[in-house]
Amino acid sequence: MSQASPSFDLVVATVGRSDELARFLESVAAQDYASVRVIVVDQNEDARLDAVLAERGFRIDRITAPPGLSRARNAGLELVEADLVAFPDDDCVYPQGLLRRVAERLAAAPGLAGLTGRSQDVSGHSAASWKDEGAVLTDDNLWNRAISYTIFLRREVVATVGPFDEELGLGSSTPWSSGEEVDYLIRAARAGARIEYDPSLVVVHDVRPDDPRVGARDGASVGYLLRKHNYAVGVVLRMLVRPLGGALVSLFRLDPGRSRYYLATLRGRVRGYRGAKRSNSSA
Repeated sequence: MSQASPSFDLVVATVGRSDELARFLESVAAQDYASVRVIVVDQNEDARLDAVLAERGFRIDRITAPPGLSRARNAGLELVEADLVAFPDDDCVYPQGLLRRVAERLAAAPGLAGLTGRSQDVSGHSAASWKDEGAVLTDDNLWNRAISYTIFLRREVVATVGPFDEELGLGSSTPWSSGEEVDYLIRAARAGARIEYDPSLVVVHDVRPDDPRVGARDGASVGYLLRKHNYAVGVVLRMLVRPLGGALVSLFRLDPGRSRYYLATLRGRVRGYRGAKRSNSSA
């Protein structure tokens, strides 16, 4: 990778959004970083993006892919040629200077395979699950230190890890339709990639409310990954105890809505773990 100016490929899957994607592209333009390309994987059935993808001062390549977030990202990965690769959501925003900070950090540390950052909303609020301290990611600690749109990897890591698991991710038609980026990082960490979490690297994205439906979906993905990657029994039990503890604490604090969210998360994790066993047995 060039020490002076590493290049970026930003793989963006998009469907059903135009104003949000335009806002993201405006934030890329505001980076004032010359070596950047956005690979837009358009999953819309209409031409709503024609005006959005007009000339913006940096290269945009537009391709199409069948429905499914992981399928879209895999289609985008086939075009990747830059030094650094990222997977921004179509409704996130890069704060000014973010790409330069990532580039300078990785250019100065050749042994570092990638970086992850923290998510916060426009008011500067982050979900309580985000960790405050930096760390080298391991398959044990990465669960609360990454989300897809805060991940930046060297192209060599992407080449080693390969495609996203299309059983995971929105639009996958499975009960574990999220967690594709966690799966990707588990595979990278177990392949020996040194990836660091830096909470000072921030990407702006709305903080999701504690919706039990989302808790059940994300919980199922966590359970699926625990089984897929053969985590030790102690880790599995710890990951089950956490939402149970959260439900009990929320009840104590007279917050039944949050308690329902944690219980849905717990049920989802059990379902995903058991479902992964059946899926692997029939494979």
